[in-house]
Order: sequence, then C-alpha cells, then structure tokens
Amino acid sequence: MVVSVYQLEGATGAWEVVIGLEVHAQVTSEAKLFSGASTKFGAEPNANVSLVDAAMPGMLPVPNRECIRQAVRTGMAIEAEINRWSRFDRKNYFYADLPQGYQISQLYHPLVGEGVVAIEPLERDGPGEAKKVRVERIHVEQDAGKLMHDQHPTRSYVDLNRSGVALMEIVSRPDMRSPAEAGAYIRKLRAILRYVGSCDGNMEEGSMRADVNVSVRRVGTEELGTRTETKNVNSVRFVMAAIEHEARRQIAVIEDGGKVVQETRLFDPDKGVTRSMRSKEDAHDYRYFPDPDLLPLELDEAFIAECRESLPELPDAKRDRYVDALGLTPYAADVLTADVETARWFEALLVDAAAAQNAPQEAVAKAAANWVTSDLFGALNRLGREIGDSPVSPRQGAALLALVADGTLSGSLAKQVFEVMLETGEDPAAIVEARGLKQTSDTGAIEAEIAKIMAANADKVAEYRSGKDKLFGFFVGQTMRAMGGKANPAVVNEVLKKALDG
Repeated sequence: MVVSVYQLEGATGAWEVVIGLEVHAQVTSEAKLFSGASTKFGAEPNANVSLVDAAMPGMLPVPNRECIRQAVRTGMAIEAEINRWSRFDRKNYFYADLPQGYQISQLYHPLVGEGVVAIEPLERDGPGEAKKVRVERIHVEQDAGKLMHDQHPTRSYVDLNRSGVALMEIVSRPDMRSPAEAGAYIRKLRAILRYVGSCDGNMEEGSMRADVNVSVRRVGTEELGTRTETKNVNSVRFVMAAIEHEARRQIAVIEDGGKVVQETRLFDPDKGVTRSMRSKEDAHDYRYFPDPDLLPLELDEAFIAECRESLPELPDAKRDRYVDALGLTPYAADVLTADVETARWFEALLVDAAAAQNAPQEAVAKAAANWVTSDLFGALNRLGREIGDSPVSPRQGAALLALVADGTLSGSLAKQVFEVMLETGEDPAAIVEARGLKQTSDTGAIEAEIAKIMAANADKVAEYRSGKDKLFGFFVGQTMRAMGGKANPAVVNEVLKKALDG
C-alpha cells in the first residue's frame, strides 16, 4: 500500500498508533428487532414503543426476519463467514434507558464471522494495492433508549423510541494505523452498507456511529499498548479528530511516567478532546448468559441463497467495471462509486446519454463522467445539495451532453445553458431555442470577424508572423468574444490559422 507511515513524535522518540473500530449500524427495517414497533426517525418521544420495548411483564421477544436478513447480506458484502447457527445472549447492566435491565446481544455465537473491508491507497497518484482491514465479527443486538437531560432543570426524561431498534455491531481488528485509514475504513463501510441497503449510514441521525479503540506503542515494537474506547462518535471527521487527540494524550501520559488506564471515554466535538467516562468493563462484568426467551437462530440454505441473490453490484466491482469496460480513470471511478446515490444517478445518465447520441455507453462514458465530476458536482456544492436532490435530472444532463456532441453547443455555451437549467429546470433544447445560444459554424461570418480583428491589431499580426506563436490564443479569444461565444472553436481555429499564416 502506498501511504506515508503515520507516526507521532514524542519527547522520547517516535510512536505508532493502533486503531480498531466498533461500528454500530442501525438495520434498515420498518420494525424493531424483537417487536413490531416503528423505527421511524423523528417521532414524538415514546411514540414508537411496544409492550416488549418497555419490558412489560410477560412480554416475549420474537426475532424480526428482515433484520436477520439484512445482517446476513451485510456479512456477504464483506466476504464474511455466515454462521448457520447463532445465539442471542443477555448483557446485564442497569441504566434508566434500558427497561429490561439487560441488552439482548450476541457475544459467544455471532451471526456473522470474519470478513474484510478493503480501503484504497491513501496516496492516489502512486501504484499499490488496497489495504485490507479485517472484520472480526458482526453481531445483531438491540439499541437502548435515550436519556434527555435538557428538558427540565431538575429532572431527566427517558425516550424509549430507540429501545429495541436493531443494530449491527461491526467489529474490526486493530489493523488501522492512522486517523486517515480509520476515516477511509468508515467511508468504505458506509458505502457498502448503503449499496446493500442494510443501513442508511446517516451518522448525524445516529443510525451509524463508532466506538473508537486507540492504543500507542513505540515504533519498532510489536506488543500492543493499553487501549481506551471512545464511545458513540457520530461523524468521520470526529472519529479522526478523536484518534489524533487520544493518541497524543496517551503518549504524553506515558512520557510523563504515568500509565494509560483502560477506560471508556467520550469525545467533545466543540473542544476536540476526549474525556474520561468510566473504567472499561470486561465481558464478565456484564454476566453474559444465553437468553432463555429466544431459541438459537438456524439458517437454512434456501435463506442463505435468497440473501446472496439479492446483493447488488458492490462498490469495488462497480469501480473495476467503470475502469475496465467504460475506460474511466481510476480517480473518476472512485468518485462515481463512492456513494450509491451518485452511482445510480451516473448510470441513469449513461443510459439516457447513449440513447440520445445513438452510441454505446462506453463511447459516451468519459464525457459523462467529466461533466458529473466537474460541472454537476461543482453546482451541487455551490447550492448545498446532494445528487439525489439535483435540480437537473439525468435525462436533462444527457440532453445537454448530446447538444455538445452534435456541435449545437460549444463547451462555454453548454456551461451557460447548464446555469439556466439549474435556475429554471428547463430542458436544454428549449433554452437554446429561446435564448439563441446555438453554436455557429458559418465560416463567412467567422472570416468577417477575424478580418476586423486583424485590421485592428496589425501590430500583433506582424509579431505573430515574426514567430510569436503564442499570440494565436489572443486572436482566438478576440474572435470568440466578438461572436458572443457562439462560434465553433474548431472552425475558428481553422479559419484563423489560414488568415494569419496567409
């Protein structure tokens, strides 16, 4: 892998950071893991709570088949082992947002075993293979509720809407060695989840968050240091900031003669620091034991086959196809496959562009990719919109590309038309017709303008003819300006060269 070695310099030498991540991803499902209550985000407090979620006496959990299916599909997407037999355990602890007094999870026999997530080389211009971050396991568990401390000056409130929501806990090995690698891992994992449709990956709404395990060791040593776990970090940027701060904090502790304490910490995004929360518990502290109310999960081959057949083309396969079959650059392919919505939009554009130009997709792909990654993305960034909310549809984008391909529009005119499309939502052909923006290839009109420009700039004509070839660009610019940007650049270049060399 082509990536600069990330080291932190302390007062007594160089240090290496060792990082593992536990990502909690909310499973895409209309109902919770063990009840039929809604999982809809943004509901009024305690509106989505069943008797099971509230732990009313005699209420028994029943596994949601869709939640299990989504977890299995996620495991398949990272080439993980799918365990045909798994079991739920009770993780016992008392907290006000946990009505049962325990969380139903999977410690000893998880649904999904070992897999891998490949992250691309971080130095894009160099050769190298993707780094493979090992995933130890994916287990399914129920989420807790939420404590609300800011609703009353002397009381705390409990919202159980999230209680019982299905989570996949995706546990990596400590294979990452820099904040950048951790960020790349989360982005790639989020992309996979979105492609599969098993989690929307919305970290701001809490449907994906990470517990960040960090330790440090001196460069050249193999023994792992004492790790801390920073809980519930809810953005890629914050994960990277938490790692950076926590690593430096641990180095300072050790170099001052202290010892790093194994503990749980919280990240303060306003100050960019981690704070101690509580000493880190081990598994035995939670008194795990098999849940007596739930039978083991046993998956038959028909269910496994159904899950596998439902998988879409995944990011790495799509990226390779864009490079190998469509001839895109690796960079463009990376950008266009990084998010499933972008990939879907681009593929719709490809279909429409090929139809509009009566050409195969590989013939229109490069122009389409260049337009999406430059013009469209630039406009969306300026407007603060996501591609799924683009004011220009794939069909309209394809129509614009077709007008450029057939010579109706020059590149500069296409940009003008695109700006009008963004403002009005009109189709490009209608804009061209209404505003007279059609490119002209009329050699007579172009020759007439060139003659005027040469007459007004006789000194520059003489300089050009004496060997100052760079002045050719000056005359091109003057001609295009005189014709309001509507002249065909290829025709301008051809006619101008004849006139200046004649």
